[in-house]
Amino acid sequence: MTLGNSANGFLVMVRKELRSVAHERTILIAIVIQLFIASFSSALLVGLLSLYDPESISAFTRVRLGVGFVGAPTSPLILLLRDQNIRVTPFADLQNAETAFQQNRIDSIVVAPDDRGGPVEMQLYLPSVEARASVILMVLQDPLKRYENVLRTQRGITVRYTDLQGLPPTTFEFLYSIILPVLMFFPAFVAGSMVVDSLSEEMENNTLETLLSAPVSLNTVVGSKIAAALVLAGVQCAAWLVLLRLNHIEVQNLGLVWVLGAIVAGIIAVTSAFVTLIFKDRERSQFVYALLLLVATSASYLLDLSPIRTMTRLAIGDAFTGAANVALFLGVLGVTIVVLLAGIRRAAKQ
Repeated sequence: MTLGNSANGFLVMVRKELRSVAHERTILIAIVIQLFIASFSSALLVGLLSLYDPESISAFTRVRLGVGFVGAPTSPLILLLRDQNIRVTPFADLQNAETAFQQNRIDSIVVAPDDRGGPVEMQLYLPSVEARASVILMVLQDPLKRYENVLRTQRGITVRYTDLQGLPPTTFEFLYSIILPVLMFFPAFVAGSMVVDSLSEEMENNTLETLLSAPVSLNTVVGSKIAAALVLAGVQCAAWLVLLRLNHIEVQNLGLVWVLGAIVAGIIAVTSAFVTLIFKDRERSQFVYALLLLVATSASYLLDLSPIRTMTRLAIGDAFTGAANVALFLGVLGVTIVVLLAGIRRAAKQ
């Protein structure tokens, strides 16, 4: 068998594997879920972040709240509330405000007496529905804090702290340490599962022997299935990075981030192929593959050499993380390939 025939057979099998993905509902559903997350990452970020950090609601929400204000019409708090996209309705007294509140014309009431130089005792009226009251309270938190700083300034009180601009730190942490790694490594998990399903199906249906009777080797068969899975994972990672950019989420070191995602996909795909060659049936192979994946992911958190940490540092532009860190995972991929080749030689002798 010539090298040209071997390469043609390899490419034919890769195309066959890619076409078969269209018939795998599980894989298609997984890709659609990733597409949904990447396409609407900005919107999902708000919803998921509200569970991760409830205070982030005040930074992202665009809900039009109606607040009844009882106090001086020239109070700076009115401007601070309106800056937060809150509709403020002044009332002459609390009774009129309560009437509007009961009629659902406003969502809450803020009572701010005139500032006479002494302590300012404010009152806040919220709905009885706990979930709604929590959201309103989170939205009002920022303008109330700003109003507190205004009162301190008027009294000559200096507070020594830095007023940081931009998104809350938890938002930054959640986006780059959770959302981005999920999008970039989930294609690797799908690639591993794809290899297990495809290779185990060939073994269980006894079609592997038919393939080997053709002018192709076991290396070509296994390699084509891994290559098809890596092509799919690489395209997904590239698409997710583009969609993140369209959602105005900045990712530094785009090339290295994509390469790291592809390398991790390669490590997982090669490992899943090795596991399948050992156990041969789909159920046991999928179980062992999932178990190894869970153990490896958990163990990586104990080490500084973690793909999730490296991905996060690359994405935020860490000055001490670069191509050398990615090369370490390339070395791991090389080791797994050597182990797989040994497993293929052993399987070919059986």
